[in-house]
Amino acid sequence: MSERPVPILMYHSVAHVPNEATHDLSVSPAAFGHQMEVLGERGFTPLTTDQLAAAWRSAGAPLPDRPVLITFDDGYEGVHRYALPVLAKHGFASTVFVATGWLRGKYDTGGGLDRMLDWDQVRELAAAGAEIGGHSHTHPELDQLSDNGLRFELRSCRDIITDELGTRPRSLAFPYGYSSRRVRERVRETGYAQSLAVGNALARRAQGPYALRRITVRRTTETEEFERLVEGRAIHRSFARDHALTKGYAVVRRARQVRRKAISSRV
Repeated sequence: MSERPVPILMYHSVAHVPNEATHDLSVSPAAFGHQMEVLGERGFTPLTTDQLAAAWRSAGAPLPDRPVLITFDDGYEGVHRYALPVLAKHGFASTVFVATGWLRGKYDTGGGLDRMLDWDQVRELAAAGAEIGGHSHTHPELDQLSDNGLRFELRSCRDIITDELGTRPRSLAFPYGYSSRRVRERVRETGYAQSLAVGNALARRAQGPYALRRITVRRTTETEEFERLVEGRAIHRSFARDHALTKGYAVVRRARQVRRKAISSRV
């Protein structure tokens, strides 16, 4: 069993001209294609989230020499239009985490930030070998929800994907990357076998199956930086500002949680 850390790449929109809401976390189709070429040239083998987690759960289960995960959050239509042909060309596995209330169709709540996938496209992604994971129903900050609200988000997402695809989702990505011990416990209770945060660090088996770290790929991620990230070099330097902002916002979020608990205890 490999104990080496694994890069889990986090993508969002793949678009030529992204809108303002998705611009910073988007990549162009050309950049995505080139990044996949880099993975192929460097001998990486993309796995699904479930494949990596299952290997790390099983004593002695083998992994490729250079595993990597390619993940997409939210469910933007460009993943089908632009990313799927590139992944198919290389024979690369991926995981697409969908916010079920953002996808076009009968469950659409109108919250999607740009043109989103519809369920026929999700089925085509699944048929092409992509793992379809959950990303909640309406994409809230899960750790700020009440228990009832949290259960609604997790169960609705699970049940809708199951109804549409005929198989239960086994993996979940936290919206915005936020979680807590309570959230992770509810994720496990809902039947997800593993979940992904952000953290902008390599994933390690010691993180446990419900808090695996990922690396953000942005529109500003140039080729040289991408190569460093997948090789696990200078990651902290690349995301120093993100880490500082995360620490500061964590204080604000903890204060919100304390205030919410105090209010609920008086009700």
